[in-house]
Amino acid sequence: MPHTNVMPKHFDLYYGGGWNRPQSGHYVEVTSPGSGEILGRVAEAGAADVAAAVAAARRGFGEWRRVLPLERARILRRIAELLRQNARELALLDAADCGNPVREMMGDALVAAAQMDFFAGLVTEMKGSSIPMGPDAVNFSLREPLGVVAKIIPFNHPLMFCAGKSAAPLAAGNAVIIKPSEQAPLSALRFAELIDGLLPPGVFSLLPGGRDTGAALAAHRGVDKIALIGSVPAGRAVLRAAAETVKPVTLELGGKNALIAFPDADPIEVAAAMVAGMNFTWCGQSCGSTSRAFVHASIYDAVIDNVKRRCADFRPGIPTDMETSMGALISKAQFDRVLGYIEVGRAEGARLVCGGGRPTDPALANGFFIEPTVFADVTPIMRIATEEIFGPVLAVLPWNDENAMLEQVNALDYGLTCSIWTRNLDIAHRTAMSVQAGFVWVNEVSRHFLGTPFGGYKQSGIGREECLEELLSYTQEKNIHIKLKSGAR
Repeated sequence: MPHTNVMPKHFDLYYGGGWNRPQSGHYVEVTSPGSGEILGRVAEAGAADVAAAVAAARRGFGEWRRVLPLERARILRRIAELLRQNARELALLDAADCGNPVREMMGDALVAAAQMDFFAGLVTEMKGSSIPMGPDAVNFSLREPLGVVAKIIPFNHPLMFCAGKSAAPLAAGNAVIIKPSEQAPLSALRFAELIDGLLPPGVFSLLPGGRDTGAALAAHRGVDKIALIGSVPAGRAVLRAAAETVKPVTLELGGKNALIAFPDADPIEVAAAMVAGMNFTWCGQSCGSTSRAFVHASIYDAVIDNVKRRCADFRPGIPTDMETSMGALISKAQFDRVLGYIEVGRAEGARLVCGGGRPTDPALANGFFIEPTVFADVTPIMRIATEEIFGPVLAVLPWNDENAMLEQVNALDYGLTCSIWTRNLDIAHRTAMSVQAGFVWVNEVSRHFLGTPFGGYKQSGIGREECLEELLSYTQEKNIHIKLKSGAR
């Protein structure tokens, strides 16, 4: 567990430039999924707290929008410095709080810092345009910030989503309210402590809480945009609430993503990609995980053999241990859900290649650990091939007919990522254009690249992030027409 000197000092709500007790007086226990230990009692924001935070954010926005863009950029770069300087303690908090290994969580802090720097560098790119109107008028457009942006973030990358996803709206001149996951709020609390005083009061707010807190933010008339990373049902709920005030939304939702291996692909490379793409390190708890692998029959057996060997490299362990390569699931409910899907896979006739249960290490008995699990001989209609499990379960499907395989890949309502493995340039391009996914890798998997648009097709989301388009999505365009007095000709 994290040392006491890296725990946040405050467990209340942060808005208006200070810490505030919840008006209901309600606090919720936060437990470690790796040990079951109680880490603290964190405030839960109610509708009255949301109203107070939004009012403070609107006041902060009035000041922040007038700060010159390059000065906003300077402040964001200072926040990036603080993230790098405190990466280890933030990673320890995340490891204890969400169950992901501390070594990986240090990378999350650095990614968040990189996003702060990236959007700081784009503040002068929020450009409008001029439209020719002849000699008697000037017509031009400019971009203005939206106002107050609320962001609802999940448990799987708590610090990275809290800090990194604040970068674009802050760079654009908005005030930001973050609702962290009630299951993993501690690094967000510590982040608020670290940046306290850097921004005008109200510009950054943190409202821990549950579903009701998110619903209150989505419905509030003083919130000008809502952004969610979460499940499809949560996305639908946010859309319904946002419709009442006709506010824009950005949604990054679920995925049941495909990895496609063609017969000319190297079985060893494909196996490595399948294991890497499953994100076993954080127990497959990633919307971008390639949890369906379509492997051509000619290389199928060789790939399965190599996948089994590679999964042996991932052994669940205590999340705060720097040597741990695979962490814990976030909660008992998710643990039971994943074990249920494993039983469904067995019952439906899939062949269990490896994993399928809890690790035997007694040191892990109090945590929510599941071995990396791979099913082979999966058919497209099995539940483990059609439903997002959000756990360390990989479904491998053999194929022979390319058209039938692509039809199966595109059959689901999800369309976030896809990974294609082939040495043939024509096949690579043709397949990349055929798959219904917003982010496609060829001979690569799992990686994000700052500056490239990340987002999904179909019910995997609305909008694009990690690029200039994300920054512009937190602005609105205004057109100005000026009629000039006729002068001498």
